Amino acid sequence: MSRFRLIKAVLGPLLRVLFRPKIEGADRIPDSGPVILAGNHLTFIDSMILPLVTTRQVFFIGKDEYVTGKSLKGRLMAWFFTGAGMIPVDRDGGRGGVAALMTGRRILEEGHPFAIYPEGTRSPDGRLYRGRTGIARLALMTGAPVVPFAMIGTDKVQPDGKGLPRIGGGRISIRFGAPLDFSRYEGMDRDRYVLRAVTDEVMSEVMELSGQEYVDVYATKAKAA
Repeated sequence: MSRFRLIKAVLGPLLRVLFRPKIEGADRIPDSGPVILAGNHLTFIDSMILPLVTTRQVFFIGKDEYVTGKSLKGRLMAWFFTGAGMIPVDRDGGRGGVAALMTGRRILEEGHPFAIYPEGTRSPDGRLYRGRTGIARLALMTGAPVVPFAMIGTDKVQPDGKGLPRIGGGRISIRFGAPLDFSRYEGMDRDRYVLRAVTDEVMSEVMELSGQEYVDVYATKAKAA
C-alpha cells in the first residue's frame, strides 16, 4: 500500500467522524490526465483536508519548513505532507515563485492533478482576496483544465490557522465547480491582460462556490497593512 493510500485509509474515516465533511462535485475532477485544482485558503488544515477528499492523489506546493522539523511533531508532519502529495519548495527570495511555477508545470506535464491557492497565502479575515496570475500561467502553459473549489468552515474549526483543530467547531464543506477550459488563450501566457482575465475568471468561480466577500487587493498587502 502506498503512503498516500495508507494516509487516506487511516485519516479519511477520522475526518468523517470528527468534522462530518460535506463534499460536493468531486466527480467534476477528471479521472485521468492533468488538472489544476484552484481554491480559497482559509486556514492551515485546508492542505490536510483536500488530499483526503479526492480520489486521485493531488500534488501541491508547500513551505520546505513543513518537512525539515527534527522533533516528533516535525517528523510526523513531514511524513504526512510528503505522503499526501506536498512538494517542498523554498518560496522565500526572488526565485521562490519561479520554482513553484516550474514544479507545478512538471507535475501537470506528468499527467497529475496539481492544487494551488491563487491568493498566495491564507486569508487574513475570511474574505476572498485577489488572485495571483501564476494560476493562469500554469493553465495556459500546460493546457490543463482548471477545477475551482471552495473550503467552507475550516476557519471555524481552526481559527487563525493555529493550534489543533477544534472538535465540535462545526461542519466543513468542500465544493468543486465545473472544469474551466482556457484553450482559447493558447499561446498567450505572456500577455498580462490575458493572465489577469483568466485569473479573475477563476476567482469569480471560487467566490460563487464559497460565498465569500471578494476584496480586489492581494492578501499579502492586506496582512502587511
